[in-house]
Amino acid sequence: MINYIIRRLLAAIPTLLIVALMIFVLIRMVPGNPALVVLGDDATEVEIAAMERKMGLDQPAFVQFFKWIGTALTGDLGDSIYYSQPVVKVISARLEPTLLLVTYAIIIGFVIGVPLGIIAAVHRNRLLDRLCMLISIVGISMPGFWLGLNLVILFSVKTPLLPSVGYTMIREAGLLSSLKYLTLPAFALGLQRSASLARVTRSSMLDVLGDDYIRTARSKGLTNNRVIVVHALKNAMNLIVTQLGISIAHLMGGSVVIENLFNIPGIGQLAFDSIARRDYPTIQGHILFIACVYVFVNLAVDLLYKFFDPRIEYN
Repeated sequence: MINYIIRRLLAAIPTLLIVALMIFVLIRMVPGNPALVVLGDDATEVEIAAMERKMGLDQPAFVQFFKWIGTALTGDLGDSIYYSQPVVKVISARLEPTLLLVTYAIIIGFVIGVPLGIIAAVHRNRLLDRLCMLISIVGISMPGFWLGLNLVILFSVKTPLLPSVGYTMIREAGLLSSLKYLTLPAFALGLQRSASLARVTRSSMLDVLGDDYIRTARSKGLTNNRVIVVHALKNAMNLIVTQLGISIAHLMGGSVVIENLFNIPGIGQLAFDSIARRDYPTIQGHILFIACVYVFVNLAVDLLYKFFDPRIEYN
């Protein structure tokens, strides 16, 4: 297994290099000058030119890219133009809210989506199946920001049970207080993910429920719940775990809208603000970090397959 992990990590290097190149090129296609953003609209051409030299923006693009990628390979993503701090430090400071939000949303998605999928599969082509799939389609169709706004109206405005915006760090107010601020955004994200999890769970369970070993388990007199949970669900988990991995990576990179809607100071909001400020190093560092998350989440999902299916061998 160690050899498999090493091969996967080495195979990810070209992918990350391509992502880095695309980030570098696309960001510089966005209109705007970082030096002008820093100095303001009243800056003279001499001041702008001096700031560009200080930032290294006066050098040819290929020189800038190879300098950046060379330092990135050592773990140094450069210094933020706006914050005047290392990008790694800036991202680390914003990581807690996003990680907690993603974890909370994934738990909500799993707790709602997987049981819905199981119920739909067990009652295939019946009323409960159609009802569960209808709920799933509605969940997939609802935009996250629209769902978030409606949750704010229901649970913050009309019924003031939960805060509508903001976030308190765990070290300042404790975990429960932080979760209270993240409940509405986590539901906005989690309900969407539960819809896709429900559909994948139903499909995977239907494939398993028709197998011979399920009929054998039923013939031995095992209860229906034990057959479904212990035997069928365990063997259907590989596809579910795959969908969970996709959801985690998607939420890590796609929480920008929800974090801005609820004013959560996570890495999604950091990316949005950095684009507005033309903070090239921070944008590049953020996207490269998300690309690394995708790589490691996919690797973790592949390794989890063996836990649910011991027949899998890593060559």
